[in-house]
Amino acid sequence: MRSLLLVGGLGLLLASCSSNARLQGQPPPRLPLPAGIDVGFNHRTAGHYRSPIDGRWRQGDDLEAMLLSTIEEAHSEIAVAVQELSLPKVAAALARQHQRGVRVRLVLENTYSTPWSEQHPVDLVHHLRHRQAQLKALGWGDALLILRRAGVPMLDDTADGSAGSGLMHHKFLVVDGRVVMTGSANFTPSGIHGDPDDRRTRGNVNHLLRFESRELAAVFLAEFERLWGDGPGGQADSRFGIGKGGGAPQRVIVQGTPVQVLFAPHRRSDPDNGLIWLGQLLAQAQRRIDLALFVFSAQNLTNVLAQQHQNGVAMRVLADPGFANRSFSEVLDLLGVALPDRRCKIEAGNRQWAEPLAGVGIPQLAGGDKLHHKIAVIDGKRVISGSFNWSPSAAHQNDETLLVIDSPVLARHFTQEIDRLWSGAELGITAGLERRIERLRRTCGQGHATTIPADREEPEP
Repeated sequence: MRSLLLVGGLGLLLASCSSNARLQGQPPPRLPLPAGIDVGFNHRTAGHYRSPIDGRWRQGDDLEAMLLSTIEEAHSEIAVAVQELSLPKVAAALARQHQRGVRVRLVLENTYSTPWSEQHPVDLVHHLRHRQAQLKALGWGDALLILRRAGVPMLDDTADGSAGSGLMHHKFLVVDGRVVMTGSANFTPSGIHGDPDDRRTRGNVNHLLRFESRELAAVFLAEFERLWGDGPGGQADSRFGIGKGGGAPQRVIVQGTPVQVLFAPHRRSDPDNGLIWLGQLLAQAQRRIDLALFVFSAQNLTNVLAQQHQNGVAMRVLADPGFANRSFSEVLDLLGVALPDRRCKIEAGNRQWAEPLAGVGIPQLAGGDKLHHKIAVIDGKRVISGSFNWSPSAAHQNDETLLVIDSPVLARHFTQEIDRLWSGAELGITAGLERRIERLRRTCGQGHATTIPADREEPEP
């Protein structure tokens, strides 16, 4: 698998004289990996591949190629649980395996479980209309229609007889009960390669992990079976959301590396819920905490960071530009700022830091791209990953994966990614935030405290 991620780099050397290969500087060398674990970052400077969007060479690991290679390895079974699948090559690979006799099953979020080509734009909300227009313009075909025509069984989070969980937000596949792939990336063009209607974009900043471990695969398959029940057309015995019943973190050893997995959601009173666990992990840090987060809206975690900051633990917090300055963002607390919402209300329970954290950064991204990681590196030896945004809805409503991997070797890869994002990031209170503060001050005055709102997360990009 590691050789797959090196192919793009070799291709770039062979094409170094091409006008399409104008990548500046010397990329950092590839780092070693733990046995049985691989990782790809779609913006990594040490990786290069030819974009299927426009055919040009670009920096990054080809996450779609990682998925395709793993799917092609299957001999008996493929189980996929992902919020959205709109990559036709991935769909075609799953369809071929189904036709060869491999048992293929797919679980989706209900918002994305209908072929886009069968939806009328008038019936769609704005972001779904935009998604449909992008996929149509790309001309790659309709991934879900490919799967349906091949007879691949699929269901979504309404299969339990409900209107769906908060979000069926998992992003994992399991092959032959021995390989697991998971991380932050949805299986979409925008989530991996870039927006079809904007060549400047390179995809939301994402990663995928690949594990070779029958024990870990069994843990993920057990979660999948809870979602699947007896499959499409059977009893309403699928279990999504709170109906799954929570559960404690599960620990396995992947060829010498300890890996812990927690599947959300949990009730707020459940001591095993993901936000409590994350707080415990952050509290164990001795030297450094590095974060790169799409959504950060959990007050309890900000409180832990405040205590750790007082303890002298060094911190870097990278936040998605689109979410960092929302009124419910905990990034504002770190910056010592309180922003009213559109109703001129300030969230009750905020605890703005009296001394703003210097280590808060907004990375430089192409317009349209999102910092979609949900990662932390603790003391250079522990990695937190998965689909789990650091928010109450991830902990208490959504179907999510939260991973903790104890490996200094793997942590170097994630630290390198955070270093890359940190380089050139805009630190502290940005000019954009200053303008927003002033605009809201003119509109709302000082604002008024209100009750803590229900956690708000927009649909995944």
